[in-house]
Amino acid sequence: MNIIHFSPHFPDNYYLFSVGLKNAGANVLGIGDEPYENLRDELKWAISEYYKVDNMEDYEQILRAVAYLTHKHGKIDRIDSFNEYWLDLEAKIRTDFNMFGIKTDGIDVIKRKSLMKQKFIDAGVPVAKGTVINDIKTAKSFVAEVGYPVVAKPDRGVGALNTYKIKDDKELKDFFAHKPSAEYIFEEFISGDISSFDGLTDRDGNIVFYTGHSYMQGIMETVNDDTHIYYYSYRELPKDLEEAGRNSVKSFGIKERFFHIEFFRTHKEGSIVALEANMRPPGGYTTDMFNYANDLNIYQQWANVVVHNKFDSDNSRKYHCCYIGRKHSKHYLYSHEQVLEKLSGLIVNHMPVSGVFRSAIGDYVYLVRSQNLDEIHKAIGVVHAMEDRS
Repeated sequence: MNIIHFSPHFPDNYYLFSVGLKNAGANVLGIGDEPYENLRDELKWAISEYYKVDNMEDYEQILRAVAYLTHKHGKIDRIDSFNEYWLDLEAKIRTDFNMFGIKTDGIDVIKRKSLMKQKFIDAGVPVAKGTVINDIKTAKSFVAEVGYPVVAKPDRGVGALNTYKIKDDKELKDFFAHKPSAEYIFEEFISGDISSFDGLTDRDGNIVFYTGHSYMQGIMETVNDDTHIYYYSYRELPKDLEEAGRNSVKSFGIKERFFHIEFFRTHKEGSIVALEANMRPPGGYTTDMFNYANDLNIYQQWANVVVHNKFDSDNSRKYHCCYIGRKHSKHYLYSHEQVLEKLSGLIVNHMPVSGVFRSAIGDYVYLVRSQNLDEIHKAIGVVHAMEDRS
């Protein structure tokens, strides 16, 4: 099986997908803009050939790269980067080379937030009221229906980039005065906590691995308000979250892919409302959190699913695993060394965060795990404790 790992060096932990494929018996090929000599040794070991391009945004360069690798190695069976940014490009390659997976005729429903809503409705999951807005007149009509605040986000966007919470007429006017050129969807603001349903399906669309996470806040707030973040995995998923997640996976028809589906739990009623679906692994170091929470190797298990359509690891969620991010702009009570000392036995990894992710998830991360949720919250308190500067 010939598989292209697109941009295999980024994010820095995703080289493990290539290693997993190699171990599963696949012929792993790479396409990226990083010079080969800069790739880590483990990635060089896993990839049988690497094609460097000057510009990964240039489809003609990517087309030539895939054509060259096809000529040399035979039909390419899969291409993936596990990165939301490249979903459109990968779909186009799959279409042009007739590969298994999401093609151009199916990409809009997993990229356009307005189209996602119908899939959630088909799954029986409530959604926030929303509509694509092109001008301030239509926006005012929508606000008259749902009231302030409203959330404005690119209908086709990546993460929380260029997403805004609009609280009054002045902010609405300012938004349209400086509105990016992208098409925007406006949604009613849902007051609630965010949870996710995350996992992996096999070639037939069966869920072979799943878990869920509870977030302190949304990425929009983290980016726009420059706050730090934590989120942790459940050991036992709330039944309504799991039901909404399973029904959504079925509605979207997810096959041989990771999924990361976000929901609100409303503060007022405590009910589940769908936010959005992402057909990729959850970002940052969440795949590593899968491993720490379950004592498995999700990179290898994904490869086993792709190559052999087989997932054979335990999914018992032995631990809660928590991501706790720090930002250099904040003044914390405890130094890095003190954190390591106070949380000895709980910290399973810690590292600087790759630059492009820092506005969303922090400059430095501590991954902690425990079977006891109280210990997780105590660890959060230690990492995020602030100096008293009054």
